[in-house]
Amino acid sequence: MRYITGAVALGAALVLGTLATTAQAAAPAQPTRTGGLYAPTELVLTVGQGESRATATVQRAVTLSCMPGARGSHPYAKAACAQLRAVAGDFNAITGATSDRLCTKEWNPHVVTADGVWQGKRVSYSYTFANPCAMNIDSDTVFNF
Repeated sequence: MRYITGAVALGAALVLGTLATTAQAAAPAQPTRTGGLYAPTELVLTVGQGESRATATVQRAVTLSCMPGARGSHPYAKAACAQLRAVAGDFNAITGATSDRLCTKEWNPHVVTADGVWQGKRVSYSYTFANPCAMNIDSDTVFNF
């Protein structure tokens, strides 16, 4: 009788061990430390009026996610993600692009910001344009909302 009880206990332990291993394998993957709670590419973009990020009044804000597909509240999410991918997430390449468009030289500063994660790397970017005309250059889709 002792042998039967021992065999039953051993069999139960093996079954429970197998179930526990299967449950762990089926559990959803936990976020990694590099991604945190964010997806690999999740951004909040803002446009504000003022001379710096600290003093600007935010006029508009949108979300942009480029992984696995383009989505968010950005009206041109697909084009904005394509533009960011083309410059490998370098916001300076976007805001510093030249245009044939002529603008007045008035000082009416507007600030654009990007905060979040781009392909797993933390992003905190801001750039001040002299006026709305300079901000709305034809080549910029990312901050066109």
